[in-house]
Amino acid sequence: MGKIKLGSNVFIPMPVTLLGIKIDGKANFMALGWVSRLNASPPLIGAAINKYHYSSEGIRENETFSINIPSENLIKETDYCGLVSGRETDKSTLFNVFYGETGSAPLIEECPLSLECKLVDIYEMPSNELIIGEIVETYLDKDYIKDDAPDVKKMNPLFLTMPDNNYWNLGENVGKAWDVGKELKLGEDESEYV
Repeated sequence: MGKIKLGSNVFIPMPVTLLGIKIDGKANFMALGWVSRLNASPPLIGAAINKYHYSSEGIRENETFSINIPSENLIKETDYCGLVSGRETDKSTLFNVFYGETGSAPLIEECPLSLECKLVDIYEMPSNELIIGEIVETYLDKDYIKDDAPDVKKMNPLFLTMPDNNYWNLGENVGKAWDVGKELKLGEDESEYV
């Protein structure tokens, strides 16, 4: 198999989420692909957003936000949240909104999984800001639980690829993490396995 050069501006597949913020007393939601868990304890999550987005103002205003994981059945609403700005469009009634521990991070009832976060830091980058939040509570719809954890297959989350700008859904489970590679250890001491 031959490799070709694609340059440095290449993206990896990203989970599609809805960033929830409260601004000027209203809930607002933004489609967001650049999000990742950053730390185990305390549980930190990072979201990179363009510093000129309306959502940046809301994060600073309340120092809270939510990360909501929509199912494939919310693809139109999710995409819409990425097409229009909260500066010009009221998105507060697009979903059934509820509030949790912080009282100021809007969470989406229709999303199987919602993470309520308090702001820890904002890291300035050339065009984006890395918003770092501590997860203060997680809300999972009871229909999406399996073995005391989110049933990801049933949740049917979306993924985004760029620069082709396409949405994808989750495929099949192909192996157990920190397990399928054990056969390659070939005689190594299992106590060294991390």
